[in-house]
Amino acid sequence: MNSWPLWEVFIRSKNGLSHKHAGSLHAADAEMAMENARDVYTRRNEGVSLWVVESRHITASSPNQSGELFEPANDKVYRHPTFYDVPDNIKHM
Repeated sequence: MNSWPLWEVFIRSKNGLSHKHAGSLHAADAEMAMENARDVYTRRNEGVSLWVVESRHITASSPNQSGELFEPANDKVYRHPTFYDVPDNIKHM
């Protein structure tokens, strides 16, 4: 018997916020993954939206690539958020 694929679960806690990774689970298909994610990760109304993505469809960088991926941004200090004042009335930024 083959094992079920691994799925990554993302939850949006409130409208207007981004989805955040909640965990992983195994399921036979997307429908089962969605049902299992609801049962496992939102038992107490933790969210307003769920995403499930089969793990094999996610492309991730390797920690040993961090230099080539992220170092070019270090010489652009104007991109750091310390240069911007965010008004107090702006939420969830």
